[in-house]
Amino acid sequence: MEDKAYHILKTVFGYSEFRPVQLDIVLSVLDGKDSLALLPTGGGKSICFQVPALVKDGICVVISPLIALMKDQVDNLRKKGVLAAAIYSGMGKREIDTVLDNCIYGNYKFLYVSPERLKTEIFIERFKRMKVNLIAVDEAHCISQWGYDFRPPYLEIAAIRPHHPDIPCIALTASATVQVREDIIEKLELKNPRIFVKSFSRKNLSYSVRMVENKLEKAIEIFNKVSGSAIVYLRNRKGTKEVASILNQLGISSTFYHAGLDNITREKRQLEWKTNRVRVMVATNAFGMGIDKPDVRLVVHLDLPENLENYYQEAGRAGRDEKRAFAVLLSNEQDMIALEERAKQAYPPIDFLKRIYQSLANYYRMAVGSGYLSSFDFDISTFASTYNLEVLLTYNAIKVLQEEGLVELNESFFNPSSLHFLVNQSKLYEFQIANAKLDPLIKLLLRTYGGELFVEFIKIQEGKLSKSLNLSEKDLIHMLEQLDNLGILAYSKRKDKPQITFLTERLDAGKLPLDHKRIELRKQNTVNKAESMVAYVKNPKLCRAIQLSSYFGEESDDFCGICDVCLERIKKEFRYQNQVREKIIQTLRAGLLFSMHNIQEVPGLKNDEDTISTLRELEEEGMIVADLNGVYKLKN
Repeated sequence: MEDKAYHILKTVFGYSEFRPVQLDIVLSVLDGKDSLALLPTGGGKSICFQVPALVKDGICVVISPLIALMKDQVDNLRKKGVLAAAIYSGMGKREIDTVLDNCIYGNYKFLYVSPERLKTEIFIERFKRMKVNLIAVDEAHCISQWGYDFRPPYLEIAAIRPHHPDIPCIALTASATVQVREDIIEKLELKNPRIFVKSFSRKNLSYSVRMVENKLEKAIEIFNKVSGSAIVYLRNRKGTKEVASILNQLGISSTFYHAGLDNITREKRQLEWKTNRVRVMVATNAFGMGIDKPDVRLVVHLDLPENLENYYQEAGRAGRDEKRAFAVLLSNEQDMIALEERAKQAYPPIDFLKRIYQSLANYYRMAVGSGYLSSFDFDISTFASTYNLEVLLTYNAIKVLQEEGLVELNESFFNPSSLHFLVNQSKLYEFQIANAKLDPLIKLLLRTYGGELFVEFIKIQEGKLSKSLNLSEKDLIHMLEQLDNLGILAYSKRKDKPQITFLTERLDAGKLPLDHKRIELRKQNTVNKAESMVAYVKNPKLCRAIQLSSYFGEESDDFCGICDVCLERIKKEFRYQNQVREKIIQTLRAGLLFSMHNIQEVPGLKNDEDTISTLRELEEEGMIVADLNGVYKLKN
């Protein structure tokens, strides 16, 4: 099995060696054991389930809440020649149907699925018939209400396991406290799991906190000292554009990124930054998930993250190449007050949650009992203004409704147009003969995309197709819609706006099944996490790396030696040692001789480790010498 794992690692992924802990996790899965893997950001979590899934016969079902990451992994696997697919909110029923069929009858190795799909009848019935070799749960902390990103649909995962009772389950996350780890094991019903925890310590990453009033001025000063690729994180979208503009004016090449940009712009800017044509990416936390850029030298936070989990993941995007990198958090008193206030406002009153739910139902004209897993374009500003709502409070309410498993908001959604032939080749040929006007389009589709169109949904670009036929894009879309209406093909149009999905049938807002106790616990949990973030900022005495490791339950006394706290301590020790050195030399020059036995009698000197080591250094340098009685004197 180990030889097969290495063969897959080399031939599919192009690596000759596993990273630390990876091989142990892979072998645990291949041994059929339930496993829990905690690997820091950039630790290579995907390899831990992808390699064993490729070694074994059958398909691996991967559960993930991050649509962008799912798409990214599916695209990367397909580029490597591995058949992979994904189903998530925003896809049409016919497209989902085709994907699931291919996972039963096709030679597919990976099915990525968002957690809210797990309890749908269409998924469960097909899942039963799949030859599953592994269930992988990514971002597993989402199952715990003690985590920072709780998702109730994750609780459905344990319910699907009895359909394949002998198949192992691997849970993976980058950051989880001890309490969250225990919750993951319990809620996923992991059986005697093997637990793998890679140290949260990053030996090459220097953490710093700087308390400043003018944060941007300080950031510019840091950019002038630290060269190389960088990320700047802010909370709001408007700020990303403003900061990028100022940096560009100062000759620091920058661009900005947030979920409100269209997909083409996001991809273009991401590529410019990844290929080092732009040095600095100024972004909200929408940027970073799945970004595999090892040579980031600097991550600067101009705003405080909501919690230490987010900070650890975002800061951890620096220095993945194991070379020295810097994570600098710029803050002030106002920031800390604002963070704790925001935490208290993150869970609006129950009545307001019901009002938002009712407004959403009205906005999309949904009757009670309808709309199960329906997705809609969603612009929060337009929605809030329609119902005279405050935007931030509305956003917070939607997030709570998401935590309660009622709706899902996907802010950075992009799904290109795709199509799939619904008839076989002979029926299609008959149709072409009878419909001469549509024949050129069908021939172009077959010539461009081939027989795969009969097997699965294939991504298309209407603009390129329309140019090939010398048509307007509008006319081409009309023809595709005709073919769809006639049942010849299924045409799924491009979506690039944020999506809101109703995860249940539309309910009576007055009787929403809200878990009041859980909401209150989550509110307190959010406040506690904000307080931990503030405590980290305010603690200039304990090594930053030790503070972070301790938060995640890893006890260590090893000072990193490179964070702001350690460097300040080293400076103080150096200054003190210099003072001791000067005092020793001055004392001996004044003719006051002493030995180790009476050193404490000399004003300004102590019989401590610093004094003893300084005396040894001076002896080694030939500055002083001890006679036969151990009395020190200056060496001539």
